[in-house]
Amino acid sequence: MTAYTPLPIPPTALEELRDIDDAGQLPRPYTAREDGVPLDCVGSPLRCCLRAIEPGERVALVSYAPLRRWATATGAEPGAYDEAGPVFIHTDACGGPRSARGYPFARPGALRTIRRYNAEGHIVGGRFFEIPDHAEAGFDRVFEEAFAEPEVALVHVRALEYGCFQFEVRRP
Repeated sequence: MTAYTPLPIPPTALEELRDIDDAGQLPRPYTAREDGVPLDCVGSPLRCCLRAIEPGERVALVSYAPLRRWATATGAEPGAYDEAGPVFIHTDACGGPRSARGYPFARPGALRTIRRYNAEGHIVGGRFFEIPDHAEAGFDRVFEEAFAEPEVALVHVRALEYGCFQFEVRRP
């Protein structure tokens, strides 16, 4: 069983992102298709429910600033460490993750960065991570390593190729 809890985008943030994203842009919803029209996004990660997009789903690609939103809720001041990036979300409420088990988007061989942040929202470390065949045990190890440092308050998992935010894990 997963030792740490991967967190999706919180419901309140999703409601806001469906109106205007963290870059101040209006979302442009579309229906996911496999043929590339209007955009081939089937299989891409949904950060609202931590699973892959399926054909026919209504989705939007929005700008999301996870650290900024966490900082607003906690009083942290990340300064220059604040950043926003593209994430896919459902255009309507989806109910969140279907299961609380396992780590999402854990395809063996996929490359990730594990970014560690302190209570002020500053980066205090990070590492490259190639998801092993036993993905759950591998993720458990990198989170144990991260939270062994007392200053680490939360960890962001990002795709190495594009830097896209995948999910967040907070100190247990």
